[in-house]
Amino acid sequence: MSGPAPVPAPVSPPPSFSDLTRERPFMRMWVARLFGTAASQMLLVAIGWHMYELTSSAWDLGLVGLYQFVPALLLALLAGHVVDRHHRGRIVAACFAVQGLVALVLLFAVVQRFDTRALLLGLSLVLGAVRAFQMPAQQALTPLLVPPTMLPRAMAFSSAGMQGAIIGGPALGGLLFVAGMQVVYGASVLCFGVACALVLRLRYAHAPAAREPVTLATVFAGVDFIWKRKPVLGAVSLDLFAVLLGGAVALLPIYAKDILHTGPWGLGLLRGAPAVGALVMSIALTRRPIERNIGRTLLLAVGLFGLCMVVFGISRSFIVSLIALVVSGGADMVNVVIRQTLVQLETPDAMRGRVSAVNSIFIGASNQLGEFESGATAALLGPVGSVVVGGVGTMMVALGWFKLFPSLAQRDRLVVAMPAAAIK
Repeated sequence: MSGPAPVPAPVSPPPSFSDLTRERPFMRMWVARLFGTAASQMLLVAIGWHMYELTSSAWDLGLVGLYQFVPALLLALLAGHVVDRHHRGRIVAACFAVQGLVALVLLFAVVQRFDTRALLLGLSLVLGAVRAFQMPAQQALTPLLVPPTMLPRAMAFSSAGMQGAIIGGPALGGLLFVAGMQVVYGASVLCFGVACALVLRLRYAHAPAAREPVTLATVFAGVDFIWKRKPVLGAVSLDLFAVLLGGAVALLPIYAKDILHTGPWGLGLLRGAPAVGALVMSIALTRRPIERNIGRTLLLAVGLFGLCMVVFGISRSFIVSLIALVVSGGADMVNVVIRQTLVQLETPDAMRGRVSAVNSIFIGASNQLGEFESGATAALLGPVGSVVVGGVGTMMVALGWFKLFPSLAQRDRLVVAMPAAAIK
C-alpha cells in the first residue's frame, strides 16, 4: 500500500520591487551612482562650454571628446584585469575621487584665472583614463550586491537612475551656469564627494582573487571568454552593430535646422527624446522585468530600434520624429537591460571585470564609430539616406542574428535553471 503523496515544496514568489529596495548595499550604490553620474554630466557640459569660451573652436570641442575616448580605449583591457584582482568598491570610490579632484582643479583654475586650453585637454585625458576603470568596476560590482534572481530588476532600476541623472545633470548644470562656471565645478566637486563617501561605506562579500601574473593571456581573457560563449558574443556584437548602423545623434543638428526647421529648441528636444523613452522603459522593466523569451525579445527590440530610425529618417513632422526617437530610446533600453543582465549572469565573478571591460570597448567604439559612420554616409547619401540606410541595416542585423546566434535567439530565461541531476 502506497504512502501519502509527497507534499510539493513551496515555490518562493519572484522577488518584487520592494524586495530590491530592501537590499541596502545595492541601494547605497544606486544613490552613489546617481550623484556620480549627475556630477559627471555637469562636468562634461562645463568643460565643453569652458573650452568653447576659451578658443571659440569647434575643432577643440571635438578634441575634448577625442582626448577622453583614446585613453578609455587603450586602458580598457588592463583596467578589466585590475578590476578582477582588486576590491571593486574601492576602485569605484577612487574613480569618483579623481573626478572630484579634476573638478576642484578646474574650480581653482577659473577663480585664479590660470584656465587654459592645454589644461582642459590634459584633464580630459585624466577623465578618459578614469572612465576605463569606472565602467567595468561598476558593471561587475552590481551582481555582488543582489541575488541572481533579482539582477534583472536591479539592472533596470540602475538604468532608470542613470537615465534620470543623464537628463537632469546637464539641465542642472545649465541652471547653475547662471551663477557662474565656478559654481558648476563646485557642485560637481560636492556631488563626487557624496558619491565617493557612499561607496566607501559599501559592505559586501569580497573574496580576494588569486594573484595570477599579468600576461597577455590574462589581460585578453575577457576577449577569449566572450568569443567562446556564443549567447554573450551574440548579445554584445548585436549592440555594437545596432548602434554603429542605427545611431543618428550626430545628424540631429542637420535635422533640426534644415529638415524639421525647428532651430535650437527643437534640437534640445530631439536630443532628450531617446533618454525620455529609455527612462520610461527602465521604470517599466523595474516593475515588470522580462522573464520569458528574452532572446527573441532582445532581437525584436533591436529590430524595432532600426524601424524607428527609418521612420525618423523619412519624417518631415517634428511630432512624428520626436515620437520615433522616444520609442527608439525605449527599445534600446530593453536591449541594454537584457544584454547587461545576460552578460553578468553568464560570466563567473572572477572574470566579470575583464568581460565588462571588453563590453565597454564595444559600447565606446559603437558610439564613436557610429557618429563617424553617420557623418560619412551623410556626405555620400545625404542625411536622410544615411539615417534610413542605417535603420534598414540595423533591422537586417537583428534578422541575421536569429540565424547566426541560435543559442541567443532561443534563450528563454535570463537565469538558466540547474538540471535536477546536478542538484545535490
